[in-house]
Amino acid sequence: MAGAALRDQLSALLSSMFSQGLVDEQFEQLQMLQDEGGTPGFVAEVVTLFCDDAERIIAEIATLLEQPIVSFDKVDAFVHQLKGSSASVGAQKVKFTCMQFRQFCQEKSRDGCLMALAVVRNEFYDLRNKFQTMLQLEQQIQAYDHKQQ
Repeated sequence: MAGAALRDQLSALLSSMFSQGLVDEQFEQLQMLQDEGGTPGFVAEVVTLFCDDAERIIAEIATLLEQPIVSFDKVDAFVHQLKGSSASVGAQKVKFTCMQFRQFCQEKSRDGCLMALAVVRNEFYDLRNKFQTMLQLEQQIQAYDHKQQ
């Protein structure tokens, strides 16, 4: 596939991520930092770290919610951490879902927390899949550009 077509595909993907509310202006700031700083791979590194961290946090939350007696304070601390990570990369839907999740923690509602966990998981997996596609396209563009030199 030609470089221009790959760039168009990447641009369309990013546009859809913004229009769907998956990412916000904070993600745009990360991209600008990469472009202005001339640091190729910066966004990829940040996104990869976020995805790895979020996966771990979601697993921790799930484990805590499976306990006979739920420590809602611990669950809330992990949800707060996930919200912060999400905000730092511009993962808007995950961040908003975490805000709702924290409400269930404060209410000490196991059912509410389990429902919120399912929503957070879905939002995160949807975003992670888009991020993975984005990273693959960026790699293909870099490989194409390298071949052209």
